[in-house]
Amino acid sequence: MRVLIATDAWRPQINGVVRSLEYMAAEAPRFGAEVVFLTPERFRSVPMPTYPEIRLSLVMPGSLAGILEETRPTHVHIATEGPIGLATRLTCARQGRAFTTSYHTRFPEYVAARTKIPEAWCYQALKRFHRAARAMMVSTPSLERELTGRGFENIMRWTRGVDTALFRPRNERILDAAAPVFLYVGRVAVEKNLDAFLSFDLPGTKVVVGDGPSRVELGRRYPEARFLGALTGEDLARVYASSDVFVFPSLTDTFGIVLIEALASGLPIAAFPVTGPLDVIGASGCGVLDADLRVAALAALDIPRDRCRAYGETFTWHESARQFFSNIEKAHSGR
Repeated sequence: MRVLIATDAWRPQINGVVRSLEYMAAEAPRFGAEVVFLTPERFRSVPMPTYPEIRLSLVMPGSLAGILEETRPTHVHIATEGPIGLATRLTCARQGRAFTTSYHTRFPEYVAARTKIPEAWCYQALKRFHRAARAMMVSTPSLERELTGRGFENIMRWTRGVDTALFRPRNERILDAAAPVFLYVGRVAVEKNLDAFLSFDLPGTKVVVGDGPSRVELGRRYPEARFLGALTGEDLARVYASSDVFVFPSLTDTFGIVLIEALASGLPIAAFPVTGPLDVIGASGCGVLDADLRVAALAALDIPRDRCRAYGETFTWHESARQFFSNIEKAHSGR
């Protein structure tokens, strides 16, 4: 199996889509598969309006026919609905080539947060985009139910994993900050609802790891919080292990890989009872989900760290990759 994955999300972006795809490529040989990426690295690009850190590729569908001929994939997977995803979809349709897709991001909510475009219009466009696929992969049961209710079809489940060797409890605490430390990791942007975390009163210290278009404004409005910028690898893992509670204020994430990174690091979760946290935390007892995020954050302090670590270890990239490649095979075989 030689899988071409077309994605608009790619390095140097730091997000769950990029991380998931990188791990799929790393695990592919275990499943007799090879992954070839079609990314913005192949094309000229321009900054996305309102979010210049993300680049939009200038790609014409005609140019992709040669790329498909060059790479000779047995399967095509379209990971995002951006310019590369759209061009790949159109090229596959013209060639009569089957493909699968995945639904990673709530674009309707993100677009509505920045513009006056109604969510319903965006959902109609997304339905048209994914309807032509043999299957659309989603990360959680609650997201599957929601999208089914909106008229999406041919849905398959694809969970996520965590590197438990990197993200683990540690004895050292590298943060020079008053305890308890309440941590957020992710994009610093309007759709992440960070005001819901930064605006309420908590003991100790609030720490934000990540970057994005709202960082300067939020830093000005909440000078008592610590903004560490974007971190990866060992630097990020050490910050997780130096914190006490992971606070996840997003109302729109479809999964939240940072949730299981935190759990693997021994951190309990405080979040709203919405898609993502509901699916990841479930009845594990490793987090508190409450409409009052401050109540959840304080209550999460009482959750044992070893319980969180044990639960975090149940999420593996090997199982995520098994589902991913199995879904592709089943979708193309019609099983």
